[in-house]
Amino acid sequence: MSGELLTATGVRVEFATRGGQVARALDGADVQLSPGEVLALVGESGSGKTTLARTLMGLEKPAAGEVRFGDRPLDYSVKGLRHLRRRVQMVLQDPAGALNPRHTVYDSVAEGLRIHGLVDGDPQGRSETETVAAALSSAGLRPPEALFLRYPHELSGGQRQRVLIAGALAMAPDLLVADEPVSSLDASIRGEILALLLKLREELGLGVLVVTHDLGLAWNIADRVAVMYLGRVVEQGPTEEVLSDPQHPYTQALLSVVPETERMEPVVLKGEIPDPTRIPGGCRFHPRCPALADGTAAAAGVADACRGTALPVLPADPAGHVVACHLATLVGQAGESSS
Repeated sequence: MSGELLTATGVRVEFATRGGQVARALDGADVQLSPGEVLALVGESGSGKTTLARTLMGLEKPAAGEVRFGDRPLDYSVKGLRHLRRRVQMVLQDPAGALNPRHTVYDSVAEGLRIHGLVDGDPQGRSETETVAAALSSAGLRPPEALFLRYPHELSGGQRQRVLIAGALAMAPDLLVADEPVSSLDASIRGEILALLLKLREELGLGVLVVTHDLGLAWNIADRVAVMYLGRVVEQGPTEEVLSDPQHPYTQALLSVVPETERMEPVVLKGEIPDPTRIPGGCRFHPRCPALADGTAAAAGVADACRGTALPVLPADPAGHVVACHLATLVGQAGESSS
């Protein structure tokens, strides 16, 4: 596939609460993913990263904005979504819950082929058995035939996660969406699964979207990072640039507790992500912003803007490092003028 694999522009997703209020799970989000690229969506629980991933897969229809797969907008008809499912596959974070305990490994991997009517051959023209065996081998489960008749409870956590990945690979997708792919695994197994995802990217040219709360994981696997807060991307760019020189106070706080960043003083954010039915005015992060709380924003003359002036939606610029922060913008402008 040439050009961009997946693009979201100004995506807004809303849910009605029982009280009749409208919660904006996504409040304008732009992201872009190229073929063979690994993009990490990072943020706390409630930041909107999983909703964005579901929206990119067509599982949620945006109230505004557009999602494009390749050069076409998503088709939300039954036929259109069925076609999309063959090209975009999701790997869930809980393999024990995602695998049917009554299905053998073979049936779990073959399920997608059967749903899409590919029992007589996959997109490469192989038989079902050949496709299942090849998918298990690609996921690092060899010899595959030894696992065909085993059940999920007979496997280790790492093996179950590999079976989920094999089920996705059987469909020969263009994009793999991994939602917290190693959060339920032991530390000794996490590196193996991350290495597998990178290997699949290299060998098959897959685009990979990783949803995670762990910036350390993103640092190890992603080409680009998009940091989300309260339904918006607040900072994004090449991983090395974003994580070696974070500009947004929220990114700085997330990064400060990553073990690999010993040079940073840990920042403990106060409170929790606000209710999406009551998004704060101005910068949506300002009620929890350390730079506002310690007087840094006031000293720079942007405290009033932080509290009262809304920031625009960040563009999905795959080549640049962009940030939605009054203080970071001011510092950046000062650096440019001095140079």
